[in-house]
Amino acid sequence: MKLGRDLAEITAGVDLLYREGLSDGDVLDAEGLIPVAVAPVVPRRFRDWPEAEAAISALLARIPGEAENAQRKGWLTEMTLSLASLARMFSGRKLGFAERLRDQLRVTPAPIPAPLLDGYRAELRDALDELGHRSGDLSADVATWEASIAVPSEEVLSRLSSLQREAQARSHRLVFDIGDDWISPEAVYDKPYAAYCDYPGRHLWLNLEFSYTLADLKHLATHEAFPGHLVHLARREALVARGEMPLDGAQVVTNSASSALFEGIADNGIELLDWIDGPADVAGIALQRIRSALRCNAAWMVFEEGASIEEAAAATAAPSFQSAKVTRRRLAFLSHELRAPFLFAYWCGDHAVHEFLKATRDWDRETVMRTLYDQMHTPTTLAAAAA
Repeated sequence: MKLGRDLAEITAGVDLLYREGLSDGDVLDAEGLIPVAVAPVVPRRFRDWPEAEAAISALLARIPGEAENAQRKGWLTEMTLSLASLARMFSGRKLGFAERLRDQLRVTPAPIPAPLLDGYRAELRDALDELGHRSGDLSADVATWEASIAVPSEEVLSRLSSLQREAQARSHRLVFDIGDDWISPEAVYDKPYAAYCDYPGRHLWLNLEFSYTLADLKHLATHEAFPGHLVHLARREALVARGEMPLDGAQVVTNSASSALFEGIADNGIELLDWIDGPADVAGIALQRIRSALRCNAAWMVFEEGASIEEAAAATAAPSFQSAKVTRRRLAFLSHELRAPFLFAYWCGDHAVHEFLKATRDWDRETVMRTLYDQMHTPTTLAAAAA
């Protein structure tokens, strides 16, 4: 527990020092490095970045001898190395995009491979065939199907709330019962995101400048609320309060070793709830994964291949079955220094959790859920847990 408390206090100190150098007004800057903490953490006060980096290095040296077990050793090592890379960047040193993927997010620094995208397209094609959309043109069939399940803007919030209620009931039975805790869907505009879980305020902010299908709303109900971010954070808050999870589990740390699993658990919400009811859900999940993967590839094009954001959006729009305008809007994070690699957290986390669920099909459900929710993981430590 001591290492976890020290990591949390050092991370809070890094967040404090980072915020001191930010300007006011930007919605993403306002989140800092730690947008949410579910327990009080007293930050270590650092005079400057060399002092912060020295504290991180000293913590890293202690982990091999003090970590409670192999899982905690792996997690603490990766998270501390991630924090060290973030501190180097905040101090003004230039880090490459691939380096940030490897050292901060702790994911493979490469575009999403074509065979995986081909697999998603095959799943989408088969599901649309079952649904009766069989023109032979996948793009046309996706457009026809999405038009058939489009939700009128005036009904979006009520339909989302209804889906959340069903997801809540399933989550209580199949994941964790967090009582009556709830996040209320509310409309926002002119934001760099489609949806956002405001855990402290208990709101699900939904950007109504985007249009939504029933498949989109089912994904968001599970991703943002049940069994995604709301359940995940409520569970961590309860465990930390009871002394059953170290204090580092109280923090959401942006673009860090923790990010992929935070998003990956949420992105697998429909499967965690045993809520894949037929080909419409299979199609929705496959389409979500295609778009997520291609957003990663667009980011790679911008930062590793020298494309502009507009060029990357144009190149990935048609394969994503979206307009260039919508695709460009979904790449908003690329314009923010800290968040620029974050699109990889979604796909890499989704893939890591999906592979974990496949590898643990013969485990009892409680063990699977406790491994995902009650321990802090990176893609590497989660794969090791399933081995």
